[in-house]
Amino acid sequence: MAALLNPGLSNSGWTKPSTILFATEVPPNEKAFSFALAQAHEFGSQLILFHAYDTLVVTASDPSGIRYYDSAAAARLEKEHLEPLATRVREMGLNCEVVVRSGLPADEILAFTRERHIDRIVMGTHSPGPIGKLLVGSVAEAVLRTATVPVFIIGPEVVDGAYRNFVTRTILCAVSLHEASTVVAAFAAELAAQHSARLILEHVITPQDRAGFDRAGFDRAGFDHADLLAGRPLDELEGGMLALVPRQLQGQIDVQTIVVPGDPTEELLYQSRTQQADLIVMGAQGASAFAAITRHGVVYKTLAHAQCPVITLSPVVLEQCGSKAEHLQPAEAYMAGVF
Repeated sequence: MAALLNPGLSNSGWTKPSTILFATEVPPNEKAFSFALAQAHEFGSQLILFHAYDTLVVTASDPSGIRYYDSAAAARLEKEHLEPLATRVREMGLNCEVVVRSGLPADEILAFTRERHIDRIVMGTHSPGPIGKLLVGSVAEAVLRTATVPVFIIGPEVVDGAYRNFVTRTILCAVSLHEASTVVAAFAAELAAQHSARLILEHVITPQDRAGFDRAGFDRAGFDHADLLAGRPLDELEGGMLALVPRQLQGQIDVQTIVVPGDPTEELLYQSRTQQADLIVMGAQGASAFAAITRHGVVYKTLAHAQCPVITLSPVVLEQCGSKAEHLQPAEAYMAGVF
């Protein structure tokens, strides 16, 4: 593997957050809130409880019986739903702020994140509908692909009760040979150093990788993937992946590398269970039209099935850290640690 420069993260708060935004529905997702609270307690962070509500939720009647929208009553009612959570936060000695806004949830979450100093977004997702195992919430989907900060997501299969003694001992990071993986891996390595955790870097070689690249040229992502795969033993590729760890962290954290052929989602979920991962780190590219309609892709299925939380880095975050924008365009194929 060619030597890769390890980019520095543009915001140290991404690994040690001073302000965490918990984006919540009403009623709140208790499991997601408990993970947000555990992180705020670990870092002594301010926790902002944020909720965006439908403007048609609350109406009132004037003396003549004509019904109208009462914006003040709507905001007050939505805020009352979050006050019990705020009380629990403050009882732990943490600074807590409750923010409610009217509008589309994803738009309001992203707008607020741009307005305020936020280091991390925490949110839950669910799997609606009869084929729910392959679906994730549209709000979480929009946020994780366009947020300007890392997004910590608690999916429907995250083991209940894990948050009560939530300690990050093992981090599984999905990477490949694409440039963006240097950012994803560097972020995961800094998280591992922060938590004194073991780091596992996993790259899955798909059938498309083996069959779809021209040995004589470059793939569409811009690197000689065919040359890297052709005739190279897996243990040699695994050794080369250690270069993804920032130099200043090499030797300071316990790193394991895994390269296997197969389906990226299946292998990632298998290793997360086998290695008893406490956290999965992934890059998230912009969704293609096909993926947006079918909910098909590595991110979707990982969030739906993962038994531990997942942190995603959006194309915006990856570009802030030095990945070239042209490498982050929507694609239906599995690419480079960016899914």
